[in-house]
Order: sequence, then structure tokens, then C-alpha cells
Amino acid sequence: MLRIINISRLGNTLHFSRAVTQWQLPLAFQREFHVSAARLKRRKTAEEKKSPRIIEYSPKKFQTAGGGASDIWRHMTVAQLAKELERSLDDVQEAMLYVKGADNIEPAFKLADLKIIQEIAKKLGAKTRVVATPEETNADEQKERDVAPRPPAAPELLQPRPPVVTVMGHVDHGKTTLLDSLRGADVAAGEAGGITQHIGAFTVTLENGERVTFLDTPGHAAFSAMRARGAVATDIIVLVVAAEDGVMAQTREVIQLAKEAQVPIIVALNKIDKPEANIEKSKRELAQMGLALEEHGGDVQVIPISALKGTNLELLAEAVSTQATLMGLKADPTGLVEGIVVESKTDPRRGKLSTAIVSRGTLRKGSVLLSGLAHAKVRGLFDHNGQPLSEAPPGTPVEILGWRELPLAGDLILEVETEKKAHAVLKYREHESQQEKIESSSDEIRKKEEEHQAKYRAEREARRLAGRFRMRGGQRVKQVDENEGKPRVSVIIKGDVHGSVEAILDVLETYNSNESCRLDIVHYGVGNVTEGDLELAKAFHAIIYAFAVETPQLKAAKEVNIRSYNIIYRLIDDLKEQLSSKLPPVEVEEVLGEANVLQNFLINEGRKEVPVAGCRCTKGVLKKAQKFRLLRDGEVVYDGPLESMRHLKNEVDTIKKDVECGLRFRDTKVLPQAGDILQCYTTKMEAQQTDWDPGF
Repeated sequence: MLRIINISRLGNTLHFSRAVTQWQLPLAFQREFHVSAARLKRRKTAEEKKSPRIIEYSPKKFQTAGGGASDIWRHMTVAQLAKELERSLDDVQEAMLYVKGADNIEPAFKLADLKIIQEIAKKLGAKTRVVATPEETNADEQKERDVAPRPPAAPELLQPRPPVVTVMGHVDHGKTTLLDSLRGADVAAGEAGGITQHIGAFTVTLENGERVTFLDTPGHAAFSAMRARGAVATDIIVLVVAAEDGVMAQTREVIQLAKEAQVPIIVALNKIDKPEANIEKSKRELAQMGLALEEHGGDVQVIPISALKGTNLELLAEAVSTQATLMGLKADPTGLVEGIVVESKTDPRRGKLSTAIVSRGTLRKGSVLLSGLAHAKVRGLFDHNGQPLSEAPPGTPVEILGWRELPLAGDLILEVETEKKAHAVLKYREHESQQEKIESSSDEIRKKEEEHQAKYRAEREARRLAGRFRMRGGQRVKQVDENEGKPRVSVIIKGDVHGSVEAILDVLETYNSNESCRLDIVHYGVGNVTEGDLELAKAFHAIIYAFAVETPQLKAAKEVNIRSYNIIYRLIDDLKEQLSSKLPPVEVEEVLGEANVLQNFLINEGRKEVPVAGCRCTKGVLKKAQKFRLLRDGEVVYDGPLESMRHLKNEVDTIKKDVECGLRFRDTKVLPQAGDILQCYTTKMEAQQTDWDPGF
């Protein structure tokens, strides 16, 4: 039994002195000892005492999972709270049942009271920290970052606008001459070879005072994409058909475009003053194409005209005006501007320009415009004659100055309130464009990866079948590029407007002879040839094709092959010559003469009997020095040189038509038979021509 005599307290330590029992304890148990709430240090082992480098850390306090406070904010949802607390949704919903005021436990329900949120977190044993509401990036808000055309305007806001009329038709059927006569300006004289190379837009005031916006689209086959844009941007199509030619390839294409776009057609039957004009035949062909002509009870007007002499142009103008009146064309001139890019180009003096048609709102200086991935703050507006405009109401073609980037022809133009909004929309569109590229390229990457895996498995299987050691010996085969050794033509395309460059690229896409000669498009763009283009051409040994643009007069330009053209088919012809010049020459066979074998007989030459063919020349000339081919029932029996050619008993070098001769082949095993055909031919090397057919 232990009895404590003296107890004292020093801080958190209890001090015991002299513990005495009823029985006398040994002297070893009669000394002082201490008891403390702190943990006693563990004694070091012998090994730890020898190694002074061992570091001991005191035990840390127990910490909750998560390590710190969870972020909360006002109006957060139940699902967001569960995510921030790093707990399951079921746990949070169960805790909410014990919190007063947390009645709705749906995952999408927003908790407006911070005290309730803190109480829920407290029930789950979590610390919280109040933060600002983070920005939400859901799909709806992502869509709101882009801009779109406004909904249709109220009927009371609509006002009449000029009709947009597109003049279409086959090449050289008189479209530009018709427009020249309508507006009294020499349009055709400004076109290279009388061929329209890109879309022109201008306004014409008719004799009755009405204004009409005309689009002149190219009729050449290379510009089908531009014609398609013209059909979409128009209200009425004037289809020009030459009375002497009738319906042609591009005429059919225009009719198809008009049907797809549901645009009314007015047929202008041109060149009726020519003696070979056949109006009735042209009308029959139009009816066969599915056009319901007025004289057959339909609604398509056919106006016989002569654009060159100005015949019946008033009737055509009245037909356009009547059709526009029936359509009741109106637009809203208020609010943000909407329009469509007709054409775009880079002017060396004024910068990036675009021709556009305003479809809604009134365009003025200072407006901030968006078109695809391009934007502009309008610095100037000009009409088709280059005269400045103060504003452009709906239905007006206008040239816009101030683009930061060049817009693409056919893109929609939308006005935004501020440049800040424009930059935000552009950033969003660029992000979406990159995502689309990634998604589209992922399929190609996956396909190439599968091809690579298949090739690798095939090679691995071949190595396995060949044996382990058999593949080690021998010299390693050099890996040769598939395109190594093939001729190549590299080109750089620079054009005056986007539509021209696009049309040239469309033609180049039809090239399908890369097996014989590769065609590489190093670079293309709109604008004059720059020093950067020259450096690129030097690096790739490329030809620069400048289409209706200026070329630099620099020393560096002399070292580069620059070819300037303003008519597309001449540019393509030159490129075909360049491709043909790279092709190796081919051996071409030319038949000089033919002979019929009449009889085969044997002659003695020394101790041997050799066969001789008795022949009569039926075509051309037989020459001993050339090659001969013996044909029997269409099959080649012998192809090689002659040993001897005799007329009667004389050795000769040539045999003319209708002359008999004896021919002995160098191969004595060949036995000619009566009825065989003998051809005399020669071969020569000729320059090879590319088989590329661009369609014109």
C-alpha cells in the first residue's frame, strides 16, 4: 500500500517527494520521480547512437481530409457544393436534411443563403471560405459570345429597297456588253479579253427613275463557285443567252443554281441582230431545261435584245422593274447592319477592301463590322465609280475600306456595337475554328496511325517468318522517299481579289497526274507580289504566277521566275507547259511502210538453208536499216532487224510501194508464211505532254 507524503505542482508537472509505505521500502524506491502529460522521448538504439545523421520529427497533429478550407459562394448549386466539399452528392443531400431552411435538395437548386451553406459544410465537418462567384462557361453562354443576324423586323419598320439583279450566262454571250449598255459605261473595255474575271457590283438608275443593283458574275467555267455566290446574294437573275448558240454548259448551271436558290429568272435572248440567230430554237432549248416560259403559260419572261445595238433594253428594264414590284422587296434600314461580301481585294495604296451589298440597316463610317474571322472599323465608303458615300442603305453595293483582315467572298457581314465586342467574338470564332480543325484532323491522324500499325505488323510478321538470324545478315536497304526522283513543279499564286485566287485554286485541284509530275502549291494569297513571296520562291524553286497584280521591280525579282497574266486560261496553259517540260521524253513509234508476205522459200547459204520471205510493199516505204515486225493473226511473231533485202538479185536499201522483194530476217528460226503482214517502223524520242485536262 502506497502513501504519498508530499505533493507539489510545477506548471503541468506533478512533483512527488518521498513515498513511504507501511512497510519500509528499499532505498532505490525512496527517490523523487516526475510524471508529465507530455510524451516521453523514445530511447535511441545502439545503431541510432552511432549514426548522428538520422533526423527525428515530432508527430504532427491530425488533419482532416482536404487539408484546407473549401470555397463557397452565394447562389451555388447543391451539385457545386458537393464538388467543392469533395463529398458525394448523397452525403450533402443527407446533411441538408438536418439543416433548417435547406428544404430543396435537388442537385440544380441554388442555395441563396450563405449561412445555410456554411451550416451544411459544418455538418459534414468541413471548413469554408467565402469567395466571389466564379464565371460560368456553359454551352449557352458560349453561344452568346458569337453574334448572329437579328430576327425578322416588324412590318411597320420595312421600307422599299432596290432589287439586286445578277446577270449570268455562258462565256461570251454578251453579259458585260449588256451591263455596259445599261449603265452607259465601258465595262467590257476594262476586262482582259472581254472576259469578266471577278464579280462587279454597281447601281443603275433606270429611265423610270427606279434604282437597280446589278451584279456581273463571270461566265467562265473556272468561276462556278463565284457564280454560285452571285445566285445566293440576288433577288432576280437575268440569264443572258446568245440566240446563235442557244443553251450552253454554263447556261444549264445557272438554271440549276436558280432552281436550288428559288430565285426568279428573266431570260435576255441576246444577239438577235446576227443573221445566224435562231430565237425559236433557243426558246425550245430553254423549255427543255424546265423553264416555264410566258408564252407557254409560265412565269419566265423571255426578252429578245441586242446588247450591242441597244435593241429592246427598255423592255428588259421594265421586266426587271415589274418582277421587283411583284416581289415587294423591302428591308429594315434601322439598327445594326447586315450584308454579304461580294468580293474582296488588297489595294496597294488603300489597303484591304471589300465590295459588299447591304441587306439590312444603314452602313456609315465608324461602324464596327465582323465577317467570318475578319473585322473592320469602317474608314471609308465608296460607290462603283470610286466616289465617297456618306451612308449605304439596304440594297446598295458599296466598297468598304478599313478591314484589318481580308474577308472571304460570300461571307455574311454583321455589325457589332463596339470593337471590344468584335474582339471577343473573333476570339470565340477562332477558338471554334481551331476545335473544328482538330476534330477534322483527328480522323486523318487515326487513319494514318492505323495504316502505320498495319504496315508495322506486316513487317514484323515478315521478320518472324524469315527467321531470327536471317534478317540480320546483309546490307541494310536505304529507305527511299516515295516522291524521290519524281519531277516537281512548285507554284505561288497571287491574285488581285479573293475570288480570282479561289477560282485558280479550284482549277489546280483538278490536277490528278501527281504520279508523273507533282504539282505543289507553296503559297497563295491576295495582293501584289512581295519580297516575302520572292524569298519563298527562292527557297522552294517555285514559279510565281501573278494574276492581275503588280510585280516588284527589285533585283531579287530577276532571280525568280515571275509570270504575269490577266486571263485565267492563259495562266493554266503556261502551267501545263511547265509541267510538260518536267516530264521525261518518251519513245514514239512511227510506221514507215507495210508489206504482205506472198511466199516463203528456202535458199542455201553455205551448208545451211535459210528462210526468205517473198513480199510486196503495200504502204509507204521499206527501209533495210530500220526495224521490222512480223504479224500473224494480229500476234507478233518476230520483232527485230533484217539481215538482207533484195530486189530480184540485187541487194537494196529501200523498197517502194507496189514493188516485190525478198526479205531475210537476222533470226533464221523464224519461218514466214503466206498471208503474214510485215511492218517497217522506226522509233524516236519526243517531248511528253501532260494529260491534265482542266476543262477548258
